[in-house]
Amino acid sequence: MNRPNHLPINRDDNVQRPYYQRTHTVRYYAHRVKESLSTRVSKFICTIFLLVFVVVGLVVFITWLGLRPHRPRFHIQQFSIPALTQAQQSAPPESALVNFNVTIRNPNHKVTIHYYSIECAVYYRDQMIGGIPLVTEEFDLESKTTRILNTGLTVTVKNHWRELQHDQAAGKTPFRLQITSTFKFEILSWDTKKHKMHANCAAQVGPTGSLLPILADTKCPVYFT
Repeated sequence: MNRPNHLPINRDDNVQRPYYQRTHTVRYYAHRVKESLSTRVSKFICTIFLLVFVVVGLVVFITWLGLRPHRPRFHIQQFSIPALTQAQQSAPPESALVNFNVTIRNPNHKVTIHYYSIECAVYYRDQMIGGIPLVTEEFDLESKTTRILNTGLTVTVKNHWRELQHDQAAGKTPFRLQITSTFKFEILSWDTKKHKMHANCAAQVGPTGSLLPILADTKCPVYFT
């Protein structure tokens, strides 16, 4: 029913009335800004710390690669048994002289190798027939330097003389020279523990009793024990 003094109003009870959210105070916004600034500062500090950690780790890794010691290198140069060229004897000799020449090189940069001892042994068909120390006192092998080990030793051949003569007649006698060394690496002011290394040098000799030319100046395989 319309009243004469009122305007007609159309009401729809199904329409949702707008909700007006209560605005935050100035103190609330100041706290939010403070939290955002603290978060940014924390992230910045973490980023700087992570960056420094990565750079330091990279520098240490590169330094380690540059100073990481490499194994010494052994090369056989000469090896001979003059007795093998002698005429067939009625009685086999008790022993024979072996002459050989090997080089030992330090391939490292700014790393010194301190040798405590170096010994050698001669094998025929994997049986040891003689051996001696190659050095009588300790010595240092500086970086990028080479030392020549030239010596002779007496080996026992009586029990193998027939096989030796047969191999010599066939043109190839299979000897092996094994060099055992004990040493440590000296890196700047830091010394490593002692290492024991073996170098196995193939030393096959031909009809002349000397090392086959194909084996001259060959690198000897090495392994640690």
